[in-house]
Amino acid sequence: MQLNNTVALVTGANRGVGREFVLDLVDRGTPRVYATARDVSKLESLVAVAPDRIIAQQLDVEDVRSIRKASEHARDITLLVNNAGVLSAGGPLEIDEGSVEHDLNVNFRGMLHMIRHFAPIIGTNGGGAVVNMLSLLSFLSAPAFAAYNASKAAAWSISMSLRPKLSADGVKIINAFPAGIDTDMLAGVDGDKDAPRSVAQAVLDAVEAGQEDVYPCSAAAVYAAWRRDPKQVERDFGTMG
Repeated sequence: MQLNNTVALVTGANRGVGREFVLDLVDRGTPRVYATARDVSKLESLVAVAPDRIIAQQLDVEDVRSIRKASEHARDITLLVNNAGVLSAGGPLEIDEGSVEHDLNVNFRGMLHMIRHFAPIIGTNGGGAVVNMLSLLSFLSAPAFAAYNASKAAAWSISMSLRPKLSADGVKIINAFPAGIDTDMLAGVDGDKDAPRSVAQAVLDAVEAGQEDVYPCSAAAVYAAWRRDPKQVERDFGTMG
């Protein structure tokens, strides 16, 4: 997929990896990028980088009406980057129900509603791709983030279910499984973290190369270890909190 003739939409573009996706798409020559966030005022500095190519769009992935409204404006997209996400702390036996619902609503249901509304648009525009920012915790588990793990596992599962249907319409599903990233989401979590720009670049490289699954930056080594000995990696991750 050539990104210099693509129209893209990125969720959660106001900070972190989402902001870096927008900036790297601009660097690659993408002529139009819809940068979305719940509060569009937080996109002002990003839009200022390339005001003729970056379009701010209000969008809350927890609100289906907001998604529908955004889909009525961004009718020309051929690339959707489902980047918006949340992470609630808490183990499986003590995390409160509200936190479980919040993670599921954003990371799973929000992603699914985005695809339901925007994949038909991409298909009508001649085909393209949907990037789902998942996590290594889609198939591993850090017990201290039980709701997040479950929401990402559900998102991975529904993504695989969507592939056969959407591929028939010319829409490719690309799942990204990053490790820890140095963003506000993990500000209070110790450990090595990848740079947001490096993760965004690796994922967009995979989009251009036509890969279906990508393990950016340090995630590649974890995935290789998991392939060799999945139970050992499961045990290692089980010590995280």
